[in-house]
Amino acid sequence: MSSSTTEGPLLGPADIRELAAALGVRPTKQRGQNFVIDANTVRRIVRTAEVRPDDVVVEVGPGLGSLTLALLQAARWVTAVEIDDVLAAALPATVAARLPARAESFALVHSDAMQVTELPGPEPTALVANLPYNVAVPVLLHMLATFPTIERTLVMVQSEVADRLAAAPGSKVYGVPSVKANWYADVKRAGAIGRNVFWPAPNVDSGLVSLVRRDPPRTTASRAEVFRVIDAAFAQRRKTLRSALSGWAGSAPAAEAALVAAGVSPQARGEALTVEDFARIAEHRAPQAG
Repeated sequence: MSSSTTEGPLLGPADIRELAAALGVRPTKQRGQNFVIDANTVRRIVRTAEVRPDDVVVEVGPGLGSLTLALLQAARWVTAVEIDDVLAAALPATVAARLPARAESFALVHSDAMQVTELPGPEPTALVANLPYNVAVPVLLHMLATFPTIERTLVMVQSEVADRLAAAPGSKVYGVPSVKANWYADVKRAGAIGRNVFWPAPNVDSGLVSLVRRDPPRTTASRAEVFRVIDAAFAQRRKTLRSALSGWAGSAPAAEAALVAAGVSPQARGEALTVEDFARIAEHRAPQAG
């Protein structure tokens, strides 16, 4: 296996293509696979994620292992979750060949990340991943919900998704992903990634999103109840909340009563509200509505 001195154990473009050819792997659009072929980019991701020597990192969609190797150099432990049979089978061997001293600190979970409810090894403190474009938001929200010990997250996603996740109330792209991510964490854009660091090069730009966990809004409603309000509010974006929440509340007058009780104008629209506003509305749903 070739490895240029500048990259050390990390994978360069030639390594990636060589590995892929040996495995018979062709990146598929269906799984949103775009492999990072630039060692400087994975170093930058690890640096931006502020991975510390005591961190236990979970990575989703490790692919051929570009980011995995960089994470293993920086963290105490790395667990990678990979759905692809061929990639999952190959990754432990790549780690053993390129970072033999760290192989004991690596675990692979061969599974769909949306189905994962427990992980081997110590409890994760960080999530760092180049998320497949087509499932980025549901995977991110699932991991944050399932593993409350994840304090810091840095994900690389399609630029447009990064904008949505980090959007503030009132923004044109503020919507369900923005509000739900905000339930778990303070969210911000953490940089842009060009197309030329991937193979194959995607036809969209990518962005980094940082999420630092904080306590969810204080509310007597459950997270599921709050998320139902969020989904209803954005299902028909142009409608006022009185109208958009009528199905959720049982009727438009019931929605209006819940909104007024929560201190929110019935004429407002979902894109103007914070996650705290949605949490208050969920508390005031009339019992007979459901």
